[in-house]
Amino acid sequence: MSENKRRVGSYWEKRVADYLSDAGYIVLEMNYRTRFSEIDVIAQDQHFLVFIEVKYRASSYSGNPFEAVDSRKQQRIRNGALSYLKSNGYVIDDTNIRFDVIGIEGDRIEHIKNAF
Repeated sequence: MSENKRRVGSYWEKRVADYLSDAGYIVLEMNYRTRFSEIDVIAQDQHFLVFIEVKYRASSYSGNPFEAVDSRKQQRIRNGALSYLKSNGYVIDDTNIRFDVIGIEGDRIEHIKNAF
């Protein structure tokens, strides 16, 4: 990955963290990594632990950001979420979880709750 892509990604991840905080979320972790997956943002939204995938596109020319979160990507995020829950002592059956996707096109942020 180029340095410029990393810089753009970091910029938008910070903007998303601010967006979520302004919406009342408590950001718990950014860029949670396991051997096989990465979760961009893990946050608390009232009674939900939310695993959030962030996708950025400079314009629609590059495609819709939500299309990039295909079934394979969703499965990797689910696996990462399971790892996070286990390693942080959550009781899986007693934890309300949700998977959201935040798509950014240009400078417009769109948040889909319970996306998958």
